[in-house]
Amino acid sequence: MTKSSILKSFLLSGLLVCSGSIMAEDKDSTVFTTVVENPITPVKNQYRSGTCWAFSSLGFFEAELLRMKKGTYDLCEAYLVHKTYEDRARAAVRMHGDVSYSQGGSFYDAVYCLRNYGICPEDAMPKPGTLVGDTLFNFNELNAVSGAFVEALAKGKLKTLSPAWPNAFSGLLDAYIGKVPETFTYEGKTYTPQSFAQSLGLNMDDYISLTSFTHHDYYTSFAIEVQDNWRWGLSYNLPLDEFMEVMESAIKNGYTFAWGADVSEDDFGRRGAHEGIALVPEGKTKSDATGSDQARWIGTSGDKEQTEKDIKGEKVITPELRQEAYDNWNTTDDHGMVIYGLAKDQNEKEYYMMKNSWGDYNRYHGCAYISKAYMAYKTMNILIHKDALPKKIAKKLHL
Repeated sequence: MTKSSILKSFLLSGLLVCSGSIMAEDKDSTVFTTVVENPITPVKNQYRSGTCWAFSSLGFFEAELLRMKKGTYDLCEAYLVHKTYEDRARAAVRMHGDVSYSQGGSFYDAVYCLRNYGICPEDAMPKPGTLVGDTLFNFNELNAVSGAFVEALAKGKLKTLSPAWPNAFSGLLDAYIGKVPETFTYEGKTYTPQSFAQSLGLNMDDYISLTSFTHHDYYTSFAIEVQDNWRWGLSYNLPLDEFMEVMESAIKNGYTFAWGADVSEDDFGRRGAHEGIALVPEGKTKSDATGSDQARWIGTSGDKEQTEKDIKGEKVITPELRQEAYDNWNTTDDHGMVIYGLAKDQNEKEYYMMKNSWGDYNRYHGCAYISKAYMAYKTMNILIHKDALPKKIAKKLHL
């Protein structure tokens, strides 16, 4: 696909992206008006795969290319997934299974891939799902087969391993996802994945991960202790008020960011799926941590659903409340998304505008509105350009 045809596709897909003032469907619902909306590429669908980290991180970098006036690109999630799964399998085998192998990943996997392996456009690899007879990613069988492969080596009774297994594992990924290209043609020019990544003008040293927890010192960096951070990528640790200041300042100054968050709360799940709103009501909420990704959003716990008019206010989120949720596993690294704007409701309350990777699934066509309380409570980390930080905060981090 040429750059011009991608741009045409982007324009035709505008209905898949929240934009402008949004009117809700009934009189009891919220009416949103956009305050700031930064450019993003159209919503995609990860479908039957646990690859939100790939869609959100590349969606963020696509938004960065728009911000930098580099043009509209459709970067290849399959390439990123293929290279990451190879590395994760090696790590799991080397550590005898003490590093987990799974479909999940982190934003740092994308940074690592672009820095070390490059990237390619979507059309340089087989269309997602086609190799398994589907129309989008379907990793049900791949996950079962690749997981069994890795476990047989990592936790088996073999005394030594041959040098053949990494190639065998790569062949498995080739069969389900497609071979990664050595060269390809884009806009009439031949590239390797490395030269294509260089042509984009994205400097991976410009991108940092930020978080906010009390079990590590502020203004230092640490590896967030979750299984999908298997590369042990580092995040800068900020006090909660400064963490929130970075997010708001970034959006208002034209930056987007990749958002890693917990989506297991009922008030995110049902509302996020059907109403397109995530809140932290003052009353007690029940967390349903079963399943993953879209199942968490639309799953129900059997309790009476709170409607928008039932919710009178939101909890005040403190660092202690946030830390408690992380320590007791109520906040986990469930899902990756892209934050690209700010909106306000009819009561002047502000929300962040979020782009998801589940296709056209709710009244906002795959986007949602996230309250500031929810952002403060359930954000695990964000990936952002370091220039988006207010100068006083960047100075404290020695950036």
